Amino acid sequence: MLALTGKARLWEPRRLRFRLFSAAAQLVTTGRRRILRLAQHWPWTREITAALERLALLPTPG
Repeated sequence: MLALTGKARLWEPRRLRFRLFSAAAQLVTTGRRRILRLAQHWPWTREITAALERLALLPTPG
């Protein structure tokens, strides 16, 4: 929830779980990497990808 902004930050945990786990996505394994491909037409794709990018920018602890 900390990585979300705007209205998405105010989502209750139940709504947040519903929107994350009902995402139209495809998990692709290529080589040693796993890639999550979210559908472009899905309404919350922008919020989730922006949150994942913000989390990736955080420094690793230790």
